Amino acid sequence: MPRAESLSVREARLLALAAQQLARKDAGPCNARSLTQLVRQLGAVQIDSVNVLVRSHYLPAFSRRGAYSTELLDRAAYANGTRTLFEYWGHEASLMPVKSYPLFRWRMEDARRGIGTWQRVRRYATEHRDRVEAVLAQIRDRGPLGASELVDGGRSKGSWWGWSEGKEILEWLFWTGTVTTAQRRNFERLYDLTERVLPAQICSAPILSREQAQRELMKIAAQALGVATARDLRDYFRLPAEDARLRLQELIEAGVLLPAEVESWRQPAYMYARAKMPRACEVATLLSPFDSLIWERQRTERLFGFRYRIEIYTPIEKRKHGYYVLPFLLGDRLVARVDLKSERNRCCLQVRGGSVEPGVRVTSVREPLLEKLSELAAWLGLERVEVTSRRGELMKALRASQVRKRRAKAL
Repeated sequence: MPRAESLSVREARLLALAAQQLARKDAGPCNARSLTQLVRQLGAVQIDSVNVLVRSHYLPAFSRRGAYSTELLDRAAYANGTRTLFEYWGHEASLMPVKSYPLFRWRMEDARRGIGTWQRVRRYATEHRDRVEAVLAQIRDRGPLGASELVDGGRSKGSWWGWSEGKEILEWLFWTGTVTTAQRRNFERLYDLTERVLPAQICSAPILSREQAQRELMKIAAQALGVATARDLRDYFRLPAEDARLRLQELIEAGVLLPAEVESWRQPAYMYARAKMPRACEVATLLSPFDSLIWERQRTERLFGFRYRIEIYTPIEKRKHGYYVLPFLLGDRLVARVDLKSERNRCCLQVRGGSVEPGVRVTSVREPLLEKLSELAAWLGLERVEVTSRRGELMKALRASQVRKRRAKAL
């Protein structure tokens, strides 16, 4: 085994930010080609239903490239004949490059066999094969369908996420790869036969072994992380623990991963052999709560000393930071967080709360954060930024800065 690379925490951060395409402020505008390349580098962009600000899968490109047309992402994911992305379970529900589809056939097979997470759905589908076939026949005959369009789809129940029987069947077919997402309509997934959605060469691609596919997925994870622990690498595509342990050793032996020791990290680390370390990071950007830079919360703390938890499902009286909180990246540090909402009826971006991290000066954060908030508002088609909270040093500083700017403009 080669000698372990020795890295400081800052060097590990720089490797991670470069791998996540967050180290350059002059990365260039976002077009169809560069958007697909970005998703290819990240490996996956997580999808989430919460729309209090904007659907989360639109934010990673904004964070890395600035304002862009979200139609670019919609076309990449859902345009017939030209799509370059597809939906499946990557990290969670994710958009991923179409070329990665064959890498998930082993997961689809696990779903068919009811291994692990899929035991319940397989049992349900096995016990109701006639209903599964009836749903599949409707899709064959009628084309892309949402759960609400199924004949005899059943009413929403208390099981799972309140899914109807028809929705459970559609998700079973989705997990097994029989159907995939053809379109989104008001965020409702429309399902169609996979062979009618994805390119023929993808559907007919040679079937990789479980080991081959998982090695490639872990390689993609390593490329997107720069330097990582075994847990970080496994979590990126939620690989089974024992499988991931074996794939890790295989990638080390192949020279894809290099052993590394990172200052203050308790676990061994592994650096992507082709990772490049920038001299510095000069960006200022807001991150989605579901951004791949911060998926693994322990890793986020190890890299940035930043404790982050999503509080969407936390009772309001127990929230510490807010409902939809975006971390603010300034240079190579996560220096603040803000709770944001698109108040579309009033055409404003509300800043409902926020704070700087311990040891960070508000004066160093205030102006770059305001600039990024204004850019975000404009991108979302909102006319202004409205700081609604008066609590905390950061909120007071943002409000005071806005007042000064309005007075200067009036003069």
